[in-house]
Amino acid sequence: MRVFPWVSPVLALATSAVAAQEVPHRVVYEGSEGPGVGMHIVMIAGDHEYRSEELLPAMARILARTYGFKCSVFFTLDDDGFIEPGSSNIDGLEALETADLLVVGLRFQDFPAEQMQYFVDYLDRGGPVVGIRTSTHAFNIADGPFLRYTWNYEGEEYRSGFGRQVLGETWVGHYGTNHEQSSVLHFPEENARHPILEGVFDVHVQSGGYNADPMPNSVVLALGQVLNGMNTDAPPDPEKELLPVAWTRTYEGGGRVFATTHGASEDFLNDGFRRMMLNATLWAIGIESAIRPDNDIDFVGSYNPVTFSFGGYRRGVRPSDLAGWDTPIMSPERPTQEQP
Repeated sequence: MRVFPWVSPVLALATSAVAAQEVPHRVVYEGSEGPGVGMHIVMIAGDHEYRSEELLPAMARILARTYGFKCSVFFTLDDDGFIEPGSSNIDGLEALETADLLVVGLRFQDFPAEQMQYFVDYLDRGGPVVGIRTSTHAFNIADGPFLRYTWNYEGEEYRSGFGRQVLGETWVGHYGTNHEQSSVLHFPEENARHPILEGVFDVHVQSGGYNADPMPNSVVLALGQVLNGMNTDAPPDPEKELLPVAWTRTYEGGGRVFATTHGASEDFLNDGFRRMMLNATLWAIGIESAIRPDNDIDFVGSYNPVTFSFGGYRRGVRPSDLAGWDTPIMSPERPTQEQP
């Protein structure tokens, strides 16, 4: 593990892990030393399948403890205050008013209008965005003033919604068979020296491929090779060409964007994918000078992701259960299905 020049081991141990938990939808991790001190990252977990409620707090802890950021992670909840991925029940997004970066792991959300307004205000001021997996189809809004953010919006001025207009692509469809075909990432030579790819090697991901053709102003950093199997040594599928799976761009308003069509919680176990995500955060927020190929990417506390599936999330977990550096994400003792 690399010892950072900006982190004192003694002070790092004394760093405050968590700010006040007055918003039940949120857990906050706050570091004290590193290039991210004074910067606020807001993360929103709310997808139905790929366990962003596991990946994002694990990512936030690393960014806070190791890099010094303040990270506020928001979750969609049920009526009893337990995490319910994809419920659209969210509150407290006024935190976006002070955010320096927004990280989203969303799918088909229809947030309350007052909460969606904070999201839209952030985009209107050109804030940088990192989006994973189903965030290409983050919103499915029934009606009202924010309809254009819907993934399949047909209006000329904002066609295909937030996914296409901000991240660079909307939901197009699976490319290969989910749960049966994994992928390895290849990096086009022309962009191989991009800061986000510093120290990134041997990326193998469990989440299946997506069709994607990012907006013309996108810089493709990685192409996905679909494999005939879920292991790293599985042979490539000869019927599948390489398609874009990670790219950067700027959206209208000038905000930097990193998007990837991968990002299941198990993908984050892969060192190369985890490093790419952490590098992408530093790049998007504008401190790519802090990226080093040997930066520390170790997990903070235990990380116990479940295999992605609809409805297969850990039951009975409140955001406050994830507070601190050492609480498990998430406890293996929590059931992944409703108990009879």
